Amino acid sequence: MPLRVLIIVENLPVPLDRRVWQEACALRDAGHEVTVICPQMRGYTEPEEVLEGIQIYRHWITDEAKGIKGFLGEYASALWGELGCAIKAWRRTGFDVIHLCNPPDLLFLVALPFKLIAGVKVIYDVHDLWPEMFEAKFGKRGLLYWAVRLAERATLWLADAVMATNQSVLAAVKLRGKKRDDEVFVVRTAPNKLSTARPEDAALKNGRKYLVGYIGVMGNADGVNYLVDAAQHIVKTRSREDVQFLLMGSGPEHADLIKQRDALGLQDFVAIPGRVSNDFLFTALKTMDLGVACDPINDYNDHCTMNKTLEYMAFSKAQVMFGTREGRFSAGDAARYVMENSAEKLGDAILEMLDDEAARNRMGALGYQRLSTELSWEKSVEQLLATYERALK
Repeated sequence: MPLRVLIIVENLPVPLDRRVWQEACALRDAGHEVTVICPQMRGYTEPEEVLEGIQIYRHWITDEAKGIKGFLGEYASALWGELGCAIKAWRRTGFDVIHLCNPPDLLFLVALPFKLIAGVKVIYDVHDLWPEMFEAKFGKRGLLYWAVRLAERATLWLADAVMATNQSVLAAVKLRGKKRDDEVFVVRTAPNKLSTARPEDAALKNGRKYLVGYIGVMGNADGVNYLVDAAQHIVKTRSREDVQFLLMGSGPEHADLIKQRDALGLQDFVAIPGRVSNDFLFTALKTMDLGVACDPINDYNDHCTMNKTLEYMAFSKAQVMFGTREGRFSAGDAARYVMENSAEKLGDAILEMLDDEAARNRMGALGYQRLSTELSWEKSVEQLLATYERALK
């Protein structure tokens, strides 16, 4: 039976949020009517548009949070905008299912009146464990941390079915929400239909032999500062001037990372262009010799499946990463792991991989094969649709 689905995501707009957009497109392809609510940010500022048959409402939001004050302001403005857009969607077409994509775990406040008054089904899509994310971001517990834990419990209580990005997250939400096995599903994030058949662009190497790339968010939980320090270790300590770095992405730490690079005198070796187009991104992925996932090992990142890791695998690129639990599961034999949060050891591992072309080629091929089989998006779509079937029971 065709459903009217409302998806709410707060931390990125669509179609920039690839997981949410792929989910929306998969639900559309299954015959459902899909509406997405997301923030106006990162170049996506149209308040309303229909894209590929999906209705999108975007709301205003404050700048991305760095401190507690910014954290509260960001989420208060998001909730207000999401509620307004949800009311608009309800008046125009109504919806049968409301699909909440965390973080944050405050979106249950938007879904609650529709569930209580109209019986709308609720699906909780757990991208990240928000309490662990909060602790990693602010480095401490306190009253606000316990409020975050309470919000997570409230969302789990409200949900008719739960989706998790991996087994680690699934185990945590099952325990915390006292959910049965038939109420929780693993819907892994995986790239779908990326433009991998592209020519390389040697200009990105800035005249150097090797290009080391990073793609993703630049926040204080993402560890990009480790990669900048690793570049200094490679260039200044190891005296290797044949390596160019390209760090693509945006986030609250972007400006600070540029300052860090400049203070270290690495302007000619480390390019930090900010958010880039898909054309630029795919060309860079094709050109780079090695990818890096520098998310430090901690309780939060141990539960995260990183998009960057999977995108390197989609382009058959070997990678170096800190050995987070889910990072090791995703990449398998396609990565070289650094098992402590050390910029120097990260830099040394990068050089070891650059100097071993045969290992890079072998690991890149293994990563592509793993992504095309065990971790394919088609398998995730099956689980996505199964989650919706369970929610409607």
